[in-house]
Amino acid sequence: MGIKEMLNWARVPSILLLGMVYVVYVLIGGVIFWKLEGDLGEKDIDRLLLNKKKLLTRYTCLNQEGLERVAEVVQAASKVGLSLKGNQTADGFWKFTSSAVFAATVVTTIGYGNMSPSSTAGQIFCVFFALFGIPLNLVVLNRVGKYILAIERNVSDFLEGKTQRRKCTRFFVHLVSYLCGAVLFFVMPMVVFQLQEGWTFSQAIYYCFITLSTIGFGDFVADSNPDKVYPDWYSVLMASWIFFGLAWLALLINHSIDILERLNTHCRMRWGGQKPEEESGSAEGESPDTQVEEEDENKKPPIIQ
Repeated sequence: MGIKEMLNWARVPSILLLGMVYVVYVLIGGVIFWKLEGDLGEKDIDRLLLNKKKLLTRYTCLNQEGLERVAEVVQAASKVGLSLKGNQTADGFWKFTSSAVFAATVVTTIGYGNMSPSSTAGQIFCVFFALFGIPLNLVVLNRVGKYILAIERNVSDFLEGKTQRRKCTRFFVHLVSYLCGAVLFFVMPMVVFQLQEGWTFSQAIYYCFITLSTIGFGDFVADSNPDKVYPDWYSVLMASWIFFGLAWLALLINHSIDILERLNTHCRMRWGGQKPEEESGSAEGESPDTQVEEEDENKKPPIIQ
């Protein structure tokens, strides 16, 4: 292969354009977050300093050193999932159900950060557990996604045979699957979190997306409030929701990527005068799900009637 073919200068303008769009998008997001949260952060700091002053004024026996000691105790208690309200005891974060959910957040790379192993043995085990668990999680989610696509394909083929309208049928099937997924993985969990955690609906929907997109800030974490007693089924429901929700959201993100690639191809053809043959994969009209269908044509999963 020659140097010209390796460099492929025809793609450089498109790469630069995408890079500029990416940088501008990130900078715009940074400016918006700065304007939305910057003033609020300053107000929070002023309020905390005022509360600290009031606390030292009210409790004269508590000096600056004593306040720092109390803060250390509160911080240590929050790390292990203990509540300082009242004299009741609690199991902390490391119950079996909470530990299982933590293992799920490790292999899915969510990583809330509200709980983490503190022993040397636990930290070493976490490294090796994630080393093998993350690839296993990707393989399993990929297979689950292919089964979901197989179900969509079977339904689409059935309806195409009835209506004889391929594009409209596929659009309708995708739309229905997206709506069902939104209800199953966002609306219903939102109601459950609002009832069990006491969150607002906006906080619940925010937590759902931050979790399923594996961003995992950790500012909101379900099944982790030491002042609440959760039912036994709650942790099982959490783990199941995370696993299947990740597979569904991954499909949704793949379709979004396909739309952006199609838009990029359209812009290059319109403004750059390039032919569609220069693009591969999605630019030729092949979406990720059709590519998966062609790759697995000889080893399709069981067809659901």
